[in-house]
Amino acid sequence: QLQLVESGGGLVQPGGSLRLSCAASTLALHAIGWFRQAPGKEREGISCISSSGGTTNYVDSVKGRFTISRDNAKKTVYLQMNSLKPEDTAVYYCAARLLRCGSQWSEYGYWGQGTQVTVSA
Repeated sequence: QLQLVESGGGLVQPGGSLRLSCAASTLALHAIGWFRQAPGKEREGISCISSSGGTTNYVDSVKGRFTISRDNAKKTVYLQMNSLKPEDTAVYYCAARLLRCGSQWSEYGYWGQGTQVTVSA
């Protein structure tokens, strides 16, 4: 059973940065997606990295500000978030599926518990 644990969330001022981590019990064969959900809103996929690291994608609202990366030796995927905005406030989740990024959150079978990111002055 693959297990995922997110960390790195917190309170940051607008324009600030955070780096989220997703530690996995096993990682090499899995694509990892980052999702977020704000109160009263639907879950949103924001970024994904394939198992090889050769493919990454981002939702338009975070392009140029967020960077996803992975370290298979450490079984960890990172989401570097820069130039944070109040609208980035949400619970952030990482999720896993085999090999390739999925197009919908329902295609991911393994989920972490989430980490809160709050962007506020």
